[in-house]
Amino acid sequence: MVYGRRRVGKTELLKHCLKKGTISSVYYECKETSEENNISGVSEIIGDALALPPLAFSSFEQVLEFLFRRAGESPLIFVLDEYPYLRRVITGLDSIIQSLVDRYRSSSKLKLVLCGSYVEVMKSLLDEQNPLYGRSGLVLHLKAMDYYESSLFYSSFSSEDKVRLYSVFGGIPYYNRLINPEKSVRENIIALIASPGSRLESEVIMYLKSEIQKMANAYVVFETLAKGYAKFADILSQSKVSSSPTLVDVLEKLIRMDVVKKTAPINDANNRKKAGYHICDQLTLFYFTYIYRNLSRLAVMDSDVFYDRFIEKDFEEQYVPRAFENVCTQFLIRKNQRKELADDFEKIGTYYFDDPRNHKNGEFDIVAEKDGKYVFYEAKFRKEPVDQNMILKEIGQVENTGFDCARYGFFSRSGFSAIDESLQKKLVLFDLNDMF
Repeated sequence: MVYGRRRVGKTELLKHCLKKGTISSVYYECKETSEENNISGVSEIIGDALALPPLAFSSFEQVLEFLFRRAGESPLIFVLDEYPYLRRVITGLDSIIQSLVDRYRSSSKLKLVLCGSYVEVMKSLLDEQNPLYGRSGLVLHLKAMDYYESSLFYSSFSSEDKVRLYSVFGGIPYYNRLINPEKSVRENIIALIASPGSRLESEVIMYLKSEIQKMANAYVVFETLAKGYAKFADILSQSKVSSSPTLVDVLEKLIRMDVVKKTAPINDANNRKKAGYHICDQLTLFYFTYIYRNLSRLAVMDSDVFYDRFIEKDFEEQYVPRAFENVCTQFLIRKNQRKELADDFEKIGTYYFDDPRNHKNGEFDIVAEKDGKYVFYEAKFRKEPVDQNMILKEIGQVENTGFDCARYGFFSRSGFSAIDESLQKKLVLFDLNDMF
């Protein structure tokens, strides 16, 4: 089983594996049409792939049984891409496959791959009550790439611009391959999403509509999340969704779609009131931050004027610096997995603090923990280098909350200046060259 959100690269991955492998294979992309049309299509492809005369089947079950028997002597791979389409038109298809798998498990060398973009449907195949439960030898949930893997699509850009591009297009290969290296970040954003008729203008809405039937609540939730509201109570009051159960349903659906994630402080993971919800797909975040609320303006304005007025300032001063925090977290995870950090960790995320002396509470955005020892990290995406005064100010703010840190780390877009050597020994410092 291979599944993941639309455009994440499942089909490309499968085709690449089939092309590089030595085993005979049949790849079929299921259609949103009748069983008869799918039988006709797959029969033709089987004939071409295996050099057989025209084949005639009366049901898809016969197609599958033919391939199971065909693979009795030599291995064969059969890929059913967009499996949910076929499952929708053939009643009991999961049970049919389960029966054939059990019948031919010991006598056939067929490798059957079920692939799909409807994440909720594909996950349902793993449920205990589903006939296919326990039959999969491999279940691969394909996720978006991280910031570094994404940057390989636009390697000629500066490290600064790589952060900017990731903040808009995220880790989806399809979006990243559209980026034109001959254009600036601004020109790519305008050409691909911030102009009428642009390539990705309708991409976000199309993807959401493919998975969600009632879109009204989803739209207002996205707008609320894009404004920075993260706690459940705040989302409920700001979005004006009709009820808590309705909001729960919407959020759970968006989480299953891999466009929203639920987070909790690493020091209070089980406290539901402190959990936060965030848009984790960058293109969706950018769209609902700048495009969706301004669609009427976008339709009648010059694209450059629109960008200057509704995107540019906030993008540089607020949006990209927030995305930079996510990039820094991903960098630390990469380094930790490769055992390249002096302060390795077992958890990373936000840290909740309660400061009764100053009558406030809040969260530190990037904190790593191992065996009760914490390392605090601060990310600065600013033109000026980070200097000693800035570092001491940040450390002082942390210490004022009573938070005990083993070490302090800082990320800087523009490097560091005028830091005493004695202080440097207590710090972990990274710049963009380290990250790329």
